Amino acid sequence: MLNYHHLRYFWAVAHEGSVSRAAKKLRVTQPTVSGQLRELQHSLGEELFRRTGRSLELTDVGRATLAIADEIFALGDQLVETVHGKYAGRPIRLAVGLSDAVPKRIAHQILAPVVAERIQISCREGAPARLIADLAAHTLDIVISDAPSHASGTHDHLLGDCAIGVFGTARLAREVRAGFPASLEGAPFLLPTANTGFRRELDAWFARHEIKPRVIGEFEDAALLSVFAESGAGLFVAPDVESPTRGLARAGLIKGLRASFYAITVERRLVHPAVALVAGAEKLFGTRRR
Repeated sequence: MLNYHHLRYFWAVAHEGSVSRAAKKLRVTQPTVSGQLRELQHSLGEELFRRTGRSLELTDVGRATLAIADEIFALGDQLVETVHGKYAGRPIRLAVGLSDAVPKRIAHQILAPVVAERIQISCREGAPARLIADLAAHTLDIVISDAPSHASGTHDHLLGDCAIGVFGTARLAREVRAGFPASLEGAPFLLPTANTGFRRELDAWFARHEIKPRVIGEFEDAALLSVFAESGAGLFVAPDVESPTRGLARAGLIKGLRASFYAITVERRLVHPAVALVAGAEKLFGTRRR
């Protein structure tokens, strides 16, 4: 039978890159780690590392073994967290990845049912590709994004969609409201960066209507974009979910475009109860999810 204690030592060496660093992390001697590693390779009948100079390099079998070990120990961590949270009175914790393009008010609306159940949330914001990689490595439980992942092994749950509007300070919104959307020609705009799906859709909409906005700035962070908009730097495009705050007003709706939001998950043997709460809820933005 496989000795999981030996597997843990192999896992540590693979992630630390050397026996000495793994021994230091595990708080044991180097000969102990080397001995456990030899035992595991003997029981499997395969070499897991090859030495290249002073460093260790995983063999093909070693890389396959590491991928399985990652899943085994991630599953073990889930088991401990689930049991402790449910039976020892500790709060259940949900690790959430938030795409930096998702507006903060919408993220709050999506996660509100989790908070209402007194589940502790840990939010990490970043680029979708990085968050999906962390989700696959089980360091995140769920990712909230404005676009589906389509990555192998992930599941995209549509949370809902809503209309998209053009917003700005009361003065800017008033200036372009008459004759909208043709009035947007040459208007100052704060836009998401060109590498986002939403920006590509927006550029296509501008092209169809033969509108050339004056681009003041491009932003990855939706919150930073909002700060510039509140200062009167330019108009911006955002989901039409609720009335804008801090003096912002809607100039008009962009017909033909809608903002969609997704909960992205990966298959797990132990399903986090809060993941089901987010991905399986029935309503968002006041309309039934599709």
